[in-house]
Amino acid sequence: MYAVIETGGKQYRVAPGDTLEVERLEIEAGQPVTFDRVLFAANEGQFTVGAPTVANASVVGEVVEHFRGAKVTTFKMKRRKGYHKTIGHRQQRTRVKISEIKL
Repeated sequence: MYAVIETGGKQYRVAPGDTLEVERLEIEAGQPVTFDRVLFAANEGQFTVGAPTVANASVVGEVVEHFRGAKVTTFKMKRRKGYHKTIGHRQQRTRVKISEIKL
């Protein structure tokens, strides 16, 4: 059994027991989280495709931790002007362990 969910503007394929890294969720570590935007679900050869979401379907998980992603470095420069600038950014992320898929 697996499902495709949408969170943080991205889509993820999840199954029970998976650990997932998503955009930062405003839920404390150790608390349960429910993803209601289920776009697709597969259960033992039977497929359910949402239009745009599957009705009455949800994915339940637990927030494991909050962390910062890898650093992305950006370099700006204008030629012949002596201007250059280095910028770094680390995105806030959340690690979620999927416990069950409800259809």
